[in-house]
Amino acid sequence: MTDRNDFDIAILGAGPVGLALASMLVARGATASRIALVDAKTLDQVTQDPRSIALSHGSRQILDGIGAWPRVAEPIHQIHVSRRGHFGRTLIDRAEFGVPALGYVTRYGHIVAALSDAAYGAGAHIIRPVHANAANETADGVEVRLENGTTISARILVQAEGGVFGAQTARSLRRDYGQTAIIAHVKTSAPIPHRAFERFTDEGPLALLPQDDGYALVWCSSPSRTERLAGLSDAAFLEALGEAFGSRLGRFTQVSQRNAFPLGLNAGAAASARTVAIGNAAQTLHPVAGQGMNLGLRDAAVLARLLAQEASPAMLARFAAEHKADRDVTIRLTDVMARIFASAPQGSLSQSMLGLSLGLFDSVKPAKKILAEQMMFGWR
Repeated sequence: MTDRNDFDIAILGAGPVGLALASMLVARGATASRIALVDAKTLDQVTQDPRSIALSHGSRQILDGIGAWPRVAEPIHQIHVSRRGHFGRTLIDRAEFGVPALGYVTRYGHIVAALSDAAYGAGAHIIRPVHANAANETADGVEVRLENGTTISARILVQAEGGVFGAQTARSLRRDYGQTAIIAHVKTSAPIPHRAFERFTDEGPLALLPQDDGYALVWCSSPSRTERLAGLSDAAFLEALGEAFGSRLGRFTQVSQRNAFPLGLNAGAAASARTVAIGNAAQTLHPVAGQGMNLGLRDAAVLARLLAQEASPAMLARFAAEHKADRDVTIRLTDVMARIFASAPQGSLSQSMLGLSLGLFDSVKPAKKILAEQMMFGWR
């Protein structure tokens, strides 16, 4: 085995979380040539990914710190949260918290492009496109066999390739919400600049995030209803969307190609002495609060701080302990919201109480502050 195949840290998955980890490690003093990233896709394949991603204010701070802020990102100044057909809403405004934006909306490909530039510029060793077939952990390290016949060794292995809920192996905490999300880009006749909407319907949340000259749509509902919606013409789909969301943005006038993804919770960081999982490889969340990518970047930030000191099992143990509170709170908050609005019977006490709480947030400032800070920064 040559020195080129021997590393301190090997990262499986050169998506946003894996790339961010590599760049943060180098920024904290780790030797770039001792870090390897392995990914199954070409860089062109990933940077062309059009999916919309919500980044929190805290994620911007993380990405700015490594010079990897995406070139296009729409700021969110306000978040309007409501429940259709019921009393209760809250409006979270950036001015209340002294931040330039509560969050941002960008595309997956734009994040990867910026982070790839940072990682390549830092000198990390990126191996793509190639699948990792197997990993074998020993007392001294981990050996990873690649499909091209190469074997690389590392003192620490980081699993950062998570995939989507419908294609994942079950982890210790798994919940199928019985929902599917329709993802698309829509335009309206009366858009409100820089305002995002989280609208709770009878079958699940409907989010509209300001992007380009319209909105990134994430519409969650039952699989049977999603199948019906997917089969509609564009005009009929826009009419159905208007009925579900209401008229706050005028009429829905245009929709892009629609894609659908099953939704669920799949969490339980599979860790051992020399292997750790982060991002979607550790926890896949319902998109109800837009926390999946943001929690993954916080995973990477905490892990980078520790592994830059020493790539050792002791640091992985510290990571699990130090990051547990943030992970647990974010997972539980997302799970509770998803279960109540996806699974609780219409008119149930849990739905009524949570709907009422939306109206109280505006008058109970401490509660509103806790919600906003969790969405912007996570639990610290």
